[in-house]
Amino acid sequence: MSVSTDSQPAVPEDAPPFLQIRRVVKKYGDVYAVDEVSLNIRKGEIFALLGSSGCGKSTLLRMLAGFEQPTSGQIILDGQDLAGLAPYQRPINMMFQSYALFPHLSVWDNIAFGLRRDRLPGPEIEERVARMLELVQLKPYARRKPHQLSGGQQQRVALARSLAKRPSLLLLDEPLGALDKKLRERTQLELVGIIEQVGVTCVMVTHDQEEAMTMATRIGVMSEGKILQVGRPPEVYETPNCLFVADFIGSVNLFKGVIAEDEPDHVVIDAAPTRLYVSHGITGTLGMSVQAAVRPEKLSIRSTAPQDADRSSPREQGYNQVQGVVEDLAYLGGLTTYHVRIADGSTVKVTQTNAARHDEEALTWGSRVHVWWSGSDMVVLTQ
Repeated sequence: MSVSTDSQPAVPEDAPPFLQIRRVVKKYGDVYAVDEVSLNIRKGEIFALLGSSGCGKSTLLRMLAGFEQPTSGQIILDGQDLAGLAPYQRPINMMFQSYALFPHLSVWDNIAFGLRRDRLPGPEIEERVARMLELVQLKPYARRKPHQLSGGQQQRVALARSLAKRPSLLLLDEPLGALDKKLRERTQLELVGIIEQVGVTCVMVTHDQEEAMTMATRIGVMSEGKILQVGRPPEVYETPNCLFVADFIGSVNLFKGVIAEDEPDHVVIDAAPTRLYVSHGITGTLGMSVQAAVRPEKLSIRSTAPQDADRSSPREQGYNQVQGVVEDLAYLGGLTTYHVRIADGSTVKVTQTNAARHDEEALTWGSRVHVWWSGSDMVVLTQ
């Protein structure tokens, strides 16, 4: 998985919360769909709720929209408590995965639909629709019907219709789920650009990790109705706070072991068939069971053992390395992923960039290899 860097414009971390979700609970009988969720979202953010199906993210989005009422807790938008307000009374618009465009109306009329329902003056409707058509680059398609547009164009019409009413908060429910992979990748950046131009605060729901990493200013990872971690995409990817987040976001190698040394600047873990040197301390105890996580792209692989020059620190000599056999590989053009079977029977995954067009020493199925990594690239997980 490619991880977005800080491509999004920074929203000041000390900015006051624009949307406050305070200890929100949603129960269906005895089942908690959303369990004591609290979030502060700043004005201008694109915030992604990321999780697998059934984790509660869509239920939370529907409570923001007013389609569901919380069992308990508060939702406050720009200082206004939304309790008791019907969906049409909230300064919020929601864009659905299906786009929900009216097939019998033109692009122009689809965008104008909500404005007419609000009984805006004709000249203002004309001005807003023209502005939206220009923003989503669909001016030449204004008189076409939805079925005459591509999937990406329909998605932009749905976005224009949502933004035409100038909502304080825009909700996106799996916004690109109906698009094929290539179009989805291109549309992600287009969508972010449009939202940023308008300056609207956005909460999106997705199960697609790459979509969340590419589009969001911050991500909230959900599981079983709870928020497990909130942070910027690089923070969540590089420093997951629990086993679920490490395993759910991207791909990860996990080494189970026990703490042999725990110092302020490092931890040593016995994790047969290797010993791990992690170049940061944790609050643990000797003999405590832990798991160390390291991403596949952080690992190095070749047919010969690592030399001193290959290690990031002399203190790591003899640590953070395994030997094994390439059991499987996947050539992905720019990358190759190797699955290496090691001495204890487990598999280590290594992802390497294909920098050279022809590699005379290319590894293949059955190759005996050495794999190693830096102690600074590992995270120790205790839960």
